[in-house]
Amino acid sequence: MTATGASENVAARGGPGGGPWWWARRRSAVLDVLLALASTVECMAEGIPFAHTSGMPVAVGVLLGLVAGPVLLVRRRWPVVVVLTSIAVIPAEMGALLSIVGLYTLAASHVPRRIIGLLAGMTAAGTVVSTFFSMRHDVTVQPEFHPPAWFVVVMALAVGLVLTAPPVLWGLYVGARRRLVESLRERADGLERELSLLADRAEERAEWARNEERTRIAREMHDVVAHRVSLMVVHAAALQAVALKDPEKASRNAALVGDMGRQALTELREMLGVLRTAEGAVGRGAAGSDEPERLAAVASRVSRQAAGNAAPASAESAAGAGPAGAPAGAAEPAGDGPWLVELGELVEQSRAAGMAVELSVQGDEGESVTADDAGPRYAARVEQAVYRVVQEALTNVHKHAPGARARVRLALRVGEVAVQVENGPSERGATDAGLPSGGNGLLGMRERVTALGGAFVSGPTDAGGFRVSAVVPVAAAA
Repeated sequence: MTATGASENVAARGGPGGGPWWWARRRSAVLDVLLALASTVECMAEGIPFAHTSGMPVAVGVLLGLVAGPVLLVRRRWPVVVVLTSIAVIPAEMGALLSIVGLYTLAASHVPRRIIGLLAGMTAAGTVVSTFFSMRHDVTVQPEFHPPAWFVVVMALAVGLVLTAPPVLWGLYVGARRRLVESLRERADGLERELSLLADRAEERAEWARNEERTRIAREMHDVVAHRVSLMVVHAAALQAVALKDPEKASRNAALVGDMGRQALTELREMLGVLRTAEGAVGRGAAGSDEPERLAAVASRVSRQAAGNAAPASAESAAGAGPAGAPAGAAEPAGDGPWLVELGELVEQSRAAGMAVELSVQGDEGESVTADDAGPRYAARVEQAVYRVVQEALTNVHKHAPGARARVRLALRVGEVAVQVENGPSERGATDAGLPSGGNGLLGMRERVTALGGAFVSGPTDAGGFRVSAVVPVAAAA
């Protein structure tokens, strides 16, 4: 509503639930029409005595009432016009209903308070003056009634106050309540919009988390299962090569293949079990953001358990081909792994598959230490990432460089862990294992290292081999 009282928010004509012209509802239009009819009848009736008193024709007084009364039809659109009209007809002593309804509508509207106060004061002053002269005239024409001098003044003030203050106060209350309801409705709409935005963002974050979890699960399954399957294929190729020449060695290789297959199946079964548990938790809304870490921990724990259970059989079957497991009596570190202390066992598995692997570990000050002294001394995520890099690099050597010599270098420093896996070219005459490659090995290693803020470099060497290097800061996973 503007300063002149014109309403700015008027329902569209013919809209759903909207009334005609400037009315928001049809019942509001009906009410204003009835008020305008009542005001018109009142003004026309009061116009007759005014015409007699002023000496004008009766038709003029009736016509004046007929013009002033219907102004109530526009009270919602232009309340200031209604109040000004009621002030204009005060000398004619008509328009009481027009004045009361007009003041109420004006006070309840969005017209500035100074305009409301000014028009209400003008109405009160006009009513007091008109009442004063009317009552004084009535007193003078009645000789038997002699009231005190202050009586007329007090009565005029009382009439002016009674006809002005109640509609103004009630209109102010209704307007304040209406504005409060509108502000609360706007706040509720704003909160609903914010909640909708938050829900959309939460859905986006959940979708991102699901995609990230799928990627990490795929990486874990690749690292855990692909290594053992690759060793199985290598042993199977050796078994095929010596089956007729050396039956005893072929038997040992067959036993190794069986052990590796059982370990791979056990790890895969446990991984799938954790996945089913995670899906149930998501369905109940209780899945946590550390679920991929659980998968990695369970996979590594199952890997160690399967390797420990198969160690005696592997040692017996590989008596003539080298050790197949970690040294007996090695203490398993507490917590989830894999840990750097298990690199010795990982290297021994590759040696059992016929690869010549050298493992060297340097301490904080560059001194040489054994793999058993490597940990656990860092955060679990750091040691897991380094272990997976070495595991995947050795798997790639089995796949792409059969018969090549490999060297694993590990540097344990105060603020970081550095690892390098380098292999030479394949030996002449070595048979390719024929293992498929999806191209995800190097990508998975890079993702693991960069996620911890580290650096990863891989590429061919001048000697025709391949080198993988990674540096993982310790503070990034603290």
